[in-house]
Amino acid sequence: MDDARFPALHRGRLAPPDLARLEPAQRATHPPRVLLLYGSLRTRSYSRLLIEEAARLLDLMGAETRIFDPRDLPVTNSVSPDHPKVKELRALSMWSEAQVWCSPELHGAITGVIKNQIDWIPLEMGALRPTQGRVLAVMQVSGGSQSFNAVNTLRLLGRWMRMVVIPNQSSVAKAYEQFDDAGRMLASPYYDRVVDVMEELLRFTWLLRDRAAYLVDRYSERSDAERPLPDM
Repeated sequence: MDDARFPALHRGRLAPPDLARLEPAQRATHPPRVLLLYGSLRTRSYSRLLIEEAARLLDLMGAETRIFDPRDLPVTNSVSPDHPKVKELRALSMWSEAQVWCSPELHGAITGVIKNQIDWIPLEMGALRPTQGRVLAVMQVSGGSQSFNAVNTLRLLGRWMRMVVIPNQSSVAKAYEQFDDAGRMLASPYYDRVVDVMEELLRFTWLLRDRAAYLVDRYSERSDAERPLPDM
């Protein structure tokens, strides 16, 4: 019976915290699956170089990584979702358990290249949720002094996509000074922070991936599932 103190609440749909459900009955043993996105199409793209450095670190620590190449990805909604690049991106998002997004800061914001990739990944594809419950790390590169505009925007987008955005982040200033001719990142406090972020990303991924379905279970969605369909 509904409680008179909460006239709008359906008590039968309420799910108070269940500590037992926080301990998975079975733990996944495969390597954490991490998708990495970058936001520039330049030949020497510093966001791509930073993503490649991050992927090397993740691989070293036992993850399985995939880097999506945004070249030839059409502008959002300009083509059918059956386009090969769109299908590739969405499949990689479904495959992933964690993601890393890195954008240059351009005019005080993220680039259209990274936003286009994020916009192509919907909140829902039928019963599938390509981003919900996945862990996210955010990074940016800047041509000038250190800034946090891009990572702040990426955080906002990650939360909107119902992802778990880790506390740490990386912002690399004067990125053109931070990589050698071979595209490898030089030793510096910026590099150390990238290591910090990748370590933290994997810890959160190991912690959350077997619990994600329970952690993102929502009263509103349970209510929607129980409501009768309108007459046609």
